[in-house]
Amino acid sequence: QVQLVESGGGLVQPGGSVRLSCAAAGRTFASYTMAWFRQAPGMEREFVAQISRSGGLTSYGDSVRGRFTISRDNGKNMVYLQMNILHAEETAVYYCAARSALFGSRNQADYDHWGQGTQVTVSS
Repeated sequence: QVQLVESGGGLVQPGGSVRLSCAAAGRTFASYTMAWFRQAPGMEREFVAQISRSGGLTSYGDSVRGRFTISRDNGKNMVYLQMNILHAEETAVYYCAARSALFGSRNQADYDHWGQGTQVTVSS
């Protein structure tokens, strides 16, 4: 079992940047593939990014590739999401998720553990 707690959300202007953090507690953090998802009001939860256990592999949703960067620090049990050039339509609750299986899935159903989410509002 792993417990996840996100932080770093808030209000950011269009075109701005913010970094989200996710702290993990419980079983060995390095044994989990980690991901970020987001859910805008009235929309389904969508995949944003994932990172492999070692951090050597990453993948991104089409709409964020080139602007967002996922990273992890296994020594600190942390995963991060650096978000640049944010758009108003990216206002959403951002969730950290973990799965014990190997890197690859973008399907939220394949992720076993979730944080409570952190709100990011992109507005002037």
